[in-house]
Amino acid sequence: MSAPEAGRPISLWRDRRFRRFWAGQSISEFGDRITELALPLIAVTALSASANQVAWLTALIWTPNLLAILLGAWVDRRVHKRRLMVLADLTRGGVLLSLPVAYLLDAVSLGQLYAVAVLTGTAAVLFNTAYQPFFVHLVPRSSYVEANSRLSASRSVSHVVGPAVGGGLVQALTAPLAVVVDALSYVASAFLIGRIPLGESAAGVDDAASPSLLRRAREGMVFVWGHPVLRAALRCAVTVNFFTFVAGSGLLVLFASRSLGLSAGVIGLALGIGSTGALLGAVLAPRISRRIGVGRSIVVGAVMFPAPLALAACAGGPLWARAGVLATAEFLSGVGVMLFDVNLNSLQTSVIPDGMRSRVAGAFSSVNYGVRPLGAVVGGLLATAFGLRATLLVGAVGGMMSLLWLLASPIPRIRSLAPDDLAVPGGGADTDSRPAPR
Repeated sequence: MSAPEAGRPISLWRDRRFRRFWAGQSISEFGDRITELALPLIAVTALSASANQVAWLTALIWTPNLLAILLGAWVDRRVHKRRLMVLADLTRGGVLLSLPVAYLLDAVSLGQLYAVAVLTGTAAVLFNTAYQPFFVHLVPRSSYVEANSRLSASRSVSHVVGPAVGGGLVQALTAPLAVVVDALSYVASAFLIGRIPLGESAAGVDDAASPSLLRRAREGMVFVWGHPVLRAALRCAVTVNFFTFVAGSGLLVLFASRSLGLSAGVIGLALGIGSTGALLGAVLAPRISRRIGVGRSIVVGAVMFPAPLALAACAGGPLWARAGVLATAEFLSGVGVMLFDVNLNSLQTSVIPDGMRSRVAGAFSSVNYGVRPLGAVVGGLLATAFGLRATLLVGAVGGMMSLLWLLASPIPRIRSLAPDDLAVPGGGADTDSRPAPR
């Protein structure tokens, strides 16, 4: 049977296939929080890595995204996107398991950590570029926002609970052995995704006469740049991501410690409380988008995500006030980023044709994620030259400027994801993005 395309969303609670996918993603997200903590701890505690070496470890995880535009063009020509997602999960699980094995053999090295960062990062890009076409075959258009809300809510919960669980596991098992939990989470995700009954379209079948990889990658970027919704979305996302990385979480923690004089425990408590904002934002995103529209929700999120950095920069007074302002800023930013992400991801999914989903996702990743390390470098330079408060203010003001790209586009006028609402001048309505028959 074919899923409904518009009108009232169906209940995803009754969709066994989505529940299985949601469970796999949720398990994987919790595992990721452990590795995010464990990898740098292995470098610092087991290998006495310097700050520069730890920074390189973080950078190498993001580096494969620069090739996402090419990988996305390759994925678009594959028929079985689900197999690629399973392969990506199993690859990440296998690569991570090499760390506890090497640890038990007393053979862990910085080179191995760098290799793990690159390989897991590359597998993540493969998974993400195959994700878009898989998602539209799994979820009906009328439920895009609801589905993204639930997936984002799981990610938010993992950010609230995951660090505490990860810290306990690292404390009890040591960092290398704690990574086993994340490796097993990828195995669980692969198992659950692999068992989802899903017919996939032959739109991506290999054809010897098809354009070259570079040409298909170029077509993906040209399509993004020629579509008024996608062009504005990319410009907005790149701007807000660059400036929020200028005032990235590392500088915010440094500011809280050095400028606000907060202890590590107070900082952790404030950020943990503040992280509940992302969970609330993910849960409320569908309701807010129904009330004010998808486009306006994106606009509100684009402002509400970076603006609280200015609030944090103005913190002062007694201890409770400084900690409270930090928690409030994190809370408001979390609500904003979920309003932005849930609705923008749903909108993008609705306007991209089936045959171009992976290469468009690759084009977005190459530009959007590629700019993040640059923002972090600029943030470090600004903090050194002008101080932490000034850098946070630059991040807030620059991030809010992303709104200008949206106001000059059709996005604020888009009320829902129904095809009639998505018919925009110069871009046309969604042409071929309906899910395959179920």
